[in-house]
Amino acid sequence: MEISAKCVEFKLMFKYVPWNLHEEYPGEFNYSGILDVREFIRQAGEEGLFVIFRPGPYICAEWDWGGMPSWLLKDPNIKVRSNYPPYVEAVKRFYNDLIPRITDLQRSNSGPIIAVQVENEFGSYSTEVDHLHTIREILLNNGIKELLLTSENIFGLKRAPFYKYALPTANFPSMEDGSKLFRMIREWSPEFPLMVMEFWPGWFDHWGQPHKGLDIPAFEACLSGVLDAGGSFNMYMFHGGTNFGFMAGANYFEGSHYKPDVTSYDYDAPLSEAGDITPKYMRAREIILEKGLKPQGTTSLPEIPPNLPKKAYGKIAVSQYLDFRTVLSLKTPITSKEPALMENLDYHQGYGQCFGYVLYQAEIQAGTELSFTDIPKDRAQVFVNGEEKAVLDWLSTDKKINLGQISDGSSLEILVENHGRVNYIEYGSNRFNEERKGICGSVKLDEKEIKQWRIFPLDFKSKFLDSLHRCSNWKSPVEGVRGPLVAKTTLHIDSSPCDTFLDMKGWNKGIVIVNNFNLGRYWKVGPTRTLYIPAPLLKQGQNEILIFEQHESCGTVSFIDAPLLGEKVVTKEVDSACYPTESV
Repeated sequence: MEISAKCVEFKLMFKYVPWNLHEEYPGEFNYSGILDVREFIRQAGEEGLFVIFRPGPYICAEWDWGGMPSWLLKDPNIKVRSNYPPYVEAVKRFYNDLIPRITDLQRSNSGPIIAVQVENEFGSYSTEVDHLHTIREILLNNGIKELLLTSENIFGLKRAPFYKYALPTANFPSMEDGSKLFRMIREWSPEFPLMVMEFWPGWFDHWGQPHKGLDIPAFEACLSGVLDAGGSFNMYMFHGGTNFGFMAGANYFEGSHYKPDVTSYDYDAPLSEAGDITPKYMRAREIILEKGLKPQGTTSLPEIPPNLPKKAYGKIAVSQYLDFRTVLSLKTPITSKEPALMENLDYHQGYGQCFGYVLYQAEIQAGTELSFTDIPKDRAQVFVNGEEKAVLDWLSTDKKINLGQISDGSSLEILVENHGRVNYIEYGSNRFNEERKGICGSVKLDEKEIKQWRIFPLDFKSKFLDSLHRCSNWKSPVEGVRGPLVAKTTLHIDSSPCDTFLDMKGWNKGIVIVNNFNLGRYWKVGPTRTLYIPAPLLKQGQNEILIFEQHESCGTVSFIDAPLLGEKVVTKEVDSACYPTESV
C-alpha cells in the first residue's frame, strides 16, 4: 500500500490506534504482531511517508465501539468520551503506556510523525469542550510536541470549537459540504491551512443491504474541488482493507435501526480490499498530477507497481464437524441466577467477554410462550432440546416466542451473537453508554421467570481454538447437518502462498478461522459472499480451516481469485442512512 501511495505522490498517511485491541482488558497491553504501532510508523517513515497519529481514544472507523474497550461498559454509570473520572483514568492509563512508545518518532526527533489528533469528530457527539482539554493535556504530559489537530464533519465543527488549541480539519465526501467547512475554518482564521482529514472516496456496507460505492465523476469532482481550493487531503479510505475477526462496528441513528457492518472494508476505495489498483486510483493519479504536481514543476509520476498475485485454489471438501454439545463440553460454563450481559460475565478476572457469542442454557418446565424483557443484542437463536424454535434480531418487534407444547425437564438454549457495537452516533444520543450485548433483563416461560443459567462465553480465542483442534470427537459427513456446529477442512498449498478469496456459497452464517486467525463473519444475506485471505495468513503445506456455522452446513468451500462483494449500487453521495443530514 505504501508503494501504491507513493505512485500518486501521497506524502503522508494517518494511523488510527484501536484501544480495544491494545488493552483488551485493563492493564493488559499488547503491541505484538500486527498491533506493533511503533514498527508500522517506522516503516512508513522508511517509505518516505509522514504520519498523522490518531490515537483516539475514540476512533470511529467502522470499528467495534469506535475502538473503545468493552470492559468500560462493566461500569453501569459509564460516560465515555467525557470527563467522567473513571473514563479519564482509563484513558490516562492507556496513553501513559502507548504514547511514550512513539514519542521519539516525532518529526522534532527526525521521525515521521508530523501531527497528532485530539479525539475524533467530537463535536458530532458532545459539546463538552473540557474533555478535549483533558485529552490534550494527557498527550502533552506524555511528550507530544508536534502540531495538534481536530477532525470534524459538517455537524460537529462549530459545536465543540477547539481551534485555539488545535488546528481544525474537515471530513466530507463532496464539495457541497467541503465548501461550507472550509468557509467555517477560514472564519476562525484566514491563516489556517485547509486540510481534509477524511475525504471519503467511497463508503462501507451493511449486512442485508447493497454493496455501496461512490461514482467516479462524484469522486473526481470532490478531489478537484479540494485542490482548486488550495487544500490538502487525506483519503479515508485510500485502502480500506478488512474488518477481521469480530472488529466490524455498526451504525445507529434515531428513526432508523441498528445496522451492522460487513467483514469486507473494500470501501470502493482507490485501492481494493486486497490492495489492487482500481479505475478510481487511476483517475486520482491523473487529477493529482494535473492539479497538484504540474503547477509545482512535476510532470510525471513513478510507474505503478503490479498487483499482488491472486490464486484460485479451487473447491475442497469439508468432511468433519463437531456437534454443538461437544463444542460446549470444551468450555467451563459460568453459573448465574440470571442471564447476565456479556460485559458483566464473571469472565477474565471479572471484566466480562469482549467479542463473539454467548450461549445461555437453562432447564425449563412445561410451557408454551417464551418472552424477553428486551430483545437480546444483537441476534439470538432459540433452541429447545436442540431444535431451533426462533431467531430474533434488531429488526424483530415481538419479544414473545410460541415454543409449542414442551415438557418438564426440557433444555432451553439461547445463542446470542454480538454483531458489533455501534461506532458512531448522533449528538444527544446516549447509545454509546448502552452498548452492552447479550440478554438484558429476564426471560420468562408462561410469565414465570426462568432462573439458574449456565452461560458459555464463545469468543473463539486461541485457547479455545486449540481445544477444538485437539478434540477427538470429530464426525462425518458435514453436508446437510444442522448447526450450530464447528466444521473443519485443510487446504494444501504446494508453493509459496498467494492472496485468495474464500467463497462461502452454500453456507448460511458464521465465522471462518484459518490457521488460528479469525477472518470474520460470513452471512448469506450478503452483500458480500467471500472472505479475503491475505497470503501471509497462509503457509506452504497444510492450512487448517475451521468454520463455525450457526444454521446449515455445506460439504465444500471454494477458494477463488477475485472477491464477490455483491452488486454495487453506485451513488453520487454517501448513504444518507449512515451520514444523516441536519442544518448547520
